[in-house]
Amino acid sequence: MSIYILGLLVIGLLLLMVTLGSGWIARIPLSYALIYLVVGIILSPYGFNLIQIRPDTVLLERVAEFVVLISLFSCGLKMNRPLQFWAWNSTVRLIGFLMPITIFALAAIGHWFLKMDWGVAILMGAILAPTDPVLASEVQLDDPHDRDELRFGLTSEGGLNDALAFPFVYFGLRSLKDPNWDNWFKEWVAIDLLWAIFAGLVMGYVIAKVIRWIDHKLQRVQAVDELMEDFVALSIVLITYSLTEIVNGYGFLAVFVAGVTMRRRRDLEKSISQLHFIERLEKLSEIGMILLLGSLLRVEPMMRFAGDALLVAGLLFFVIRPVGAWVSTIALPGHPATRWLYGWFGIRGVGSLYYLAYALGSGLKGDTGERIAWITFITIVLSVILHGVTATPLMKWYERNVEGNNTLEDHAPEHERDVESA
Repeated sequence: MSIYILGLLVIGLLLLMVTLGSGWIARIPLSYALIYLVVGIILSPYGFNLIQIRPDTVLLERVAEFVVLISLFSCGLKMNRPLQFWAWNSTVRLIGFLMPITIFALAAIGHWFLKMDWGVAILMGAILAPTDPVLASEVQLDDPHDRDELRFGLTSEGGLNDALAFPFVYFGLRSLKDPNWDNWFKEWVAIDLLWAIFAGLVMGYVIAKVIRWIDHKLQRVQAVDELMEDFVALSIVLITYSLTEIVNGYGFLAVFVAGVTMRRRRDLEKSISQLHFIERLEKLSEIGMILLLGSLLRVEPMMRFAGDALLVAGLLFFVIRPVGAWVSTIALPGHPATRWLYGWFGIRGVGSLYYLAYALGSGLKGDTGERIAWITFITIVLSVILHGVTATPLMKWYERNVEGNNTLEDHAPEHERDVESA
């Protein structure tokens, strides 16, 4: 019997197990990602050796890219708040303060403790800074009418920082090619920072609006087959991303904005239907990505870079993220426990894998590339384990003791309490 057939059998059994056992899995301190990671290791050369592929950088980048795109659109479709500052206060703080704090704190560790050049250190910080919209489903919004502040903040943060870490990735890559920042800094600010973000915002909004208009006009002439209608969501993801990249904008940002725009249409049932479709794609892609990660792990390089990775991951999980979240959310309305949970649930995953693969294909090579790669792999594995084990009990405690007093209505201006009609 071929390894391919055995591989299909194992994956089929895994899907059956997590599907039929989902009720039990939800009650124990294990995330789906942790289960997939363990199975991936079992299928690797250290186990049954059923996954023998060693993907090159381009393949890993493309697979991770697609997974992130699906997740970003899913995050956008879950954004059930009006586009006003008071409604997105937690998001602004987590993106505007916490993400830069994380990037530069990691860069400082890389430069002063790991003896990296500043450009390489900033690149490492940008790779590890994004929280993951794929693996954090246990702590994200799962109900279109859920107005809980913690879940909204974590979901919107995961949707935005996977895009807004890109300028710092480009900064690090430019520094690798030319250590003299004076030669390219102004261009980086103008193109990689200002233009790319602006283009991502505009393209995401405009493309979604145009597709909504076309869909509305065609539906008045001839209704779309219900079975095929949800594929409109996938077409929006692909069209938005590709057109935005053509004009040198951030496609990740555009896809998230497109999801937010589609969520705000009047036909809420259609948005929810498309969200369910995208979430199923997201779950399937998560399985493939984490199985692949588990199969890539190797003992020798993990032991060689364990000291560097434990230093980076330990400070990131237990110092940088918690302290950064606490500082960033000063005076934010809500229960104090929410601020600590923001600090703990900084889950790292597929977004970091994408940025790593992108950097490896764009100039990050040699011993430096290998070092950052294994620091990233080990950090993601530790995040899957630590956050996967703690997510269920912490969120159950939060639901019992905090959630009912931590909704949007508690902090909204009185004249804007009805967010669904906004």
